[in-house]
Amino acid sequence: MKILRYLDPDRTTKYAAILADGATVEIAGDIVLGDWSVTDRPANVWKRLAPVAPTNLLCIGLNYRRHAAEGGAKIPQFPVLFMKPTAAVQNPGDPILLPRHLRSDEVDYEAELAVVIGRRCKNVSRDRALDYVLGYTCANDVSARDWQGPWGASQWCRGKGFDTFAPLGPWLVTRDEIPDPNRLAIRLDVDGEILQDWNTDDMIFDVPALIEFLSGSTTLLPGTVILTGTPHGVGFARRPPRWLRAGETVTVTIEGIGALSNPVEEER
Repeated sequence: MKILRYLDPDRTTKYAAILADGATVEIAGDIVLGDWSVTDRPANVWKRLAPVAPTNLLCIGLNYRRHAAEGGAKIPQFPVLFMKPTAAVQNPGDPILLPRHLRSDEVDYEAELAVVIGRRCKNVSRDRALDYVLGYTCANDVSARDWQGPWGASQWCRGKGFDTFAPLGPWLVTRDEIPDPNRLAIRLDVDGEILQDWNTDDMIFDVPALIEFLSGSTTLLPGTVILTGTPHGVGFARRPPRWLRAGETVTVTIEGIGALSNPVEEER
């Protein structure tokens, strides 16, 4: 099932199920809390939102073999974890803002599969890990490489934590429709130019392994979003580097999920 999070004309946040014919009907209850049902009431969608308001936004770096190779990095022994502020989440169709107050001129793109946790979990084995998944969506781990690297003292949170640097969408696809999240084509284009085009089977640590690791001695709350890493083709590894520019549109497309598009603008 595809689940849409949206604002109705009264600016009330709601959820809707997208039917096979493209029609949308309201969902009663809260999908994150687990108490919800599909109604037969047509949904009056005024504005589409990110498919979930994350309780936490956990991100994995260097999780594709060819991406590690293009950056000259060693294959990590354990998943490389960093976090984004939940305020960094951006809706589908809304702009990625190039920072101008705390300026960056090296803003990069990263197409990623996002996993949404649906049940509270801790110390989960990989064999049961997918039982705790609510669904999947597309993500863009936007990164200011100057702040991530030379200006950030090797701490990634500043360079990856600016407002709008975590677009999610366009909707949530429940886990029953994606039996194997590590068999999905993933692609990113900027204004139609394909810059990343690979498959999630290149992950160093697959989705069950990530959930097992992240839940180790740590509680994952419902609504936790896990960004699972990006394939090769990112801007900083290109020669010359390929940074995002105002006026462009970035689109992440994942097989079985859909396409997440965001224009690029300068921060006012």
